[in-house]
Amino acid sequence: METQKTIETLPFSKKILFALGQLGWSLASYAPGMLLVYFYMPPETGSSTVFPQRIYQGAILGIFTIIGLAFGVGRLFDAITDPLIAGLSDRCNSKKGKRQKFLRLGIIPFSLFSALIFVPPVSGYSVLNSVWVFVGVIVYYWFMTMYVTPYFAMMSELAHTADDRLFLSTLISITWALGAAIGSQVYAIKGVLENFSLSSTQAFQVTIFIFSGIGFLFMLFPILFINEKKYSKQEPNTEKIFESLVSALKNRNFLMFTISDLAYWVALTIASTGLVYYVTILLGLKESFTSFLQILMFALSFLFYVPVTILAKKTGKKRLLNLAFLLFILIYSFIIFLGRVPLNHELQAYLVVIMMAIPLAVFGILPNAIIGDIAQSDAFETGHHKAAIFYGARTFMSKLGQMVGGLLFPSLLLLGNTPGHDIGIRLTGLAAIIFVVVGLVFFLTYDEKAILKVLKAQAEKE
Repeated sequence: METQKTIETLPFSKKILFALGQLGWSLASYAPGMLLVYFYMPPETGSSTVFPQRIYQGAILGIFTIIGLAFGVGRLFDAITDPLIAGLSDRCNSKKGKRQKFLRLGIIPFSLFSALIFVPPVSGYSVLNSVWVFVGVIVYYWFMTMYVTPYFAMMSELAHTADDRLFLSTLISITWALGAAIGSQVYAIKGVLENFSLSSTQAFQVTIFIFSGIGFLFMLFPILFINEKKYSKQEPNTEKIFESLVSALKNRNFLMFTISDLAYWVALTIASTGLVYYVTILLGLKESFTSFLQILMFALSFLFYVPVTILAKKTGKKRLLNLAFLLFILIYSFIIFLGRVPLNHELQAYLVVIMMAIPLAVFGILPNAIIGDIAQSDAFETGHHKAAIFYGARTFMSKLGQMVGGLLFPSLLLLGNTPGHDIGIRLTGLAAIIFVVVGLVFFLTYDEKAILKVLKAQAEKE
């Protein structure tokens, strides 16, 4: 209790600076997470592709692709290392703080490899390029995990109440969306740079390096301006890493939530990767229009951040997430029929964006706050402070979801990904619906009332 008395409340200005770190890693991670398929297996809108062929484009073992396997291997490695980094962070007692040490180690290589993945050693087709992609994504995800997992754990510890965690989660959701919104302008920026006599490849690569540099600068903010030991509890976790992970997964509410989160990330990865294909192939619109749609979608989602925060306090987080799941089912159902609905094609694109903004706002804010609530309630009940393990295990499951989505999407493209033969693209919408339904079923078992009851008892005791 003596340690708790000396912990100061994080001032608003520091909360902003901390949240800007999220903008940085959101921007740095945008291209590796969203554009690998686009760069190495570009859409075919006519007689040629956007980028030249650099890796094998056909099927592996009948159902996989090289880029799908590379994405999947990277995400699997990332998922496995999440609990490892989380456990090491929980047990760390560095003078700078148990989270700060890992942020400092990860920031430079994380930023650098987020761009280097898109600079293959051979300009044309080569097996060496495939090796480069596989190695690049593994190195990238290792250092991304080293920054991101401790960052989330720090968020939980800097916020000392459920409402404070919801507020800080809202802030980092806003900065995440800003980073993703900037990243989504890759198509527009690439088009501008092409006017300066750069090839499509060169314009794309320059854009990604710009994102990497800006991301690095913003990721410095939590390192330079947040005194971790001043504003958060620093009780090291005495459990061993594997023991800590097992105990976290034995928390039934946490397990059900993370399985639900896994299914959600499969669906979201499919839709996010597919947007440029929906726009160019299903709707026959220009590639640059994708950037406009994405910035519009993020701008609209901002409008719902405040209402989502207010409603979450009044009605609970669970009800809003249930609604968001149902909205995603409606949206993905509409995506299946894009281009065949008797509406203007641009109007169809706008409808998808408008509908998507609401559930994106909900999922952007609430999951991190829920994990923070679970971690704090578990610490109160067990006496073990392992916030990073909870976030690490959650990201483990979410990245497994992204891995499955990254494997599934290019495999479905093999069934048809050109104008007039687009069945593979349409089937991605159906696949997303299936996973959203699975996610909703598991999330319905989450007992929010039990978690809030424990947090209330903790607050009364303190």
